Amino acid sequence: MRRLRTALGLAAIAGVTALLLSGCAAGSAAPTSESVSGDGFPVTITSALGDATIEKKPERIATWGWGAADAVLALGIQPVAIPADNYSGGDDKMPPWIADAVDKLGGTKPAILDISSNDVPLEELLKTNPDLLLAPYSGLTQKDYDAITAAGIPVVAYPSAPWATPWREVITITGKALGMSTQAADLLTSLDAQVKDAAAAHPEFAGVTIAYVDDDVDTFYMYLPADPRVEVLQDLGFVSPPSVTSLDKGEGTFYTTVSQENLDKIDAQVIFTQGEDQKTLDEFLSSARGQLIPAVKKGAVAAMVGAENVAAVSPTALTLPWALPTITQRLAAAVAVAKG
Repeated sequence: MRRLRTALGLAAIAGVTALLLSGCAAGSAAPTSESVSGDGFPVTITSALGDATIEKKPERIATWGWGAADAVLALGIQPVAIPADNYSGGDDKMPPWIADAVDKLGGTKPAILDISSNDVPLEELLKTNPDLLLAPYSGLTQKDYDAITAAGIPVVAYPSAPWATPWREVITITGKALGMSTQAADLLTSLDAQVKDAAAAHPEFAGVTIAYVDDDVDTFYMYLPADPRVEVLQDLGFVSPPSVTSLDKGEGTFYTTVSQENLDKIDAQVIFTQGEDQKTLDEFLSSARGQLIPAVKKGAVAAMVGAENVAAVSPTALTLPWALPTITQRLAAAVAVAKG
């Protein structure tokens, strides 16, 4: 999973953020008044790298980082440029949820920006003639920000820190920048309703303890309730087991590492996990360390693999509805084993 985290800009889990149902820590659905001011145009959006003043409704939107392209597409706008997805994208470097949305909207497909250097490819970006760059959840540097703004393009960067903007706030900021705040609020309401409907369809989830874990070769991670992925699981009716509190070392706000000698203390009825591919997942589940976890030994495991794993590790306006049916299906099977 280390390569996957790097691909999404979440490489240092100890310092940045986590991925499928991830943003960093769960936050409010809307940015503070210090992050966004004004309504309509012109509008000024303040970020950690500087202010972006958008004089009129943007028509050619480019995006950078994770989640912004999803928000733009979900609001019915075809972006002119989006970052490549070298992990879950196909030949076109677009993951299936973005490719589906692009095809549905029609028109000219967005240019795919190279992410191999982690720097914004300025020449590629300028060729698309954007009138706005949205990067509210990204690792955008001050150098890139200054170069792009010097070219006359307003840049909406992250409000406080790189890779640390809650996924709901990404949608809200995007809506504000596009003059679509009402539509963004409606989108969030719709996404929340989808989770509530899934919970109502699976009353057996209520009160079942679950632990979201990730085996990363020599480090074992367990995600805390502050992680948006865990938040979604709780919205579905699951609860965190006592081990989440007892094993938390205080290493971060959204995760803790668990040593091998403590894996048998993960007292969840169900384990939710992820795998870069099925082979890697199977190796973990059948390994000596994996079998130390009671729920794994019993077979009460729900897992997401490959591209579906990417969708599961970081919720966006598109990944949440794309992955939710599969997530609930896998969880239902795991709960049946746990209760059987």
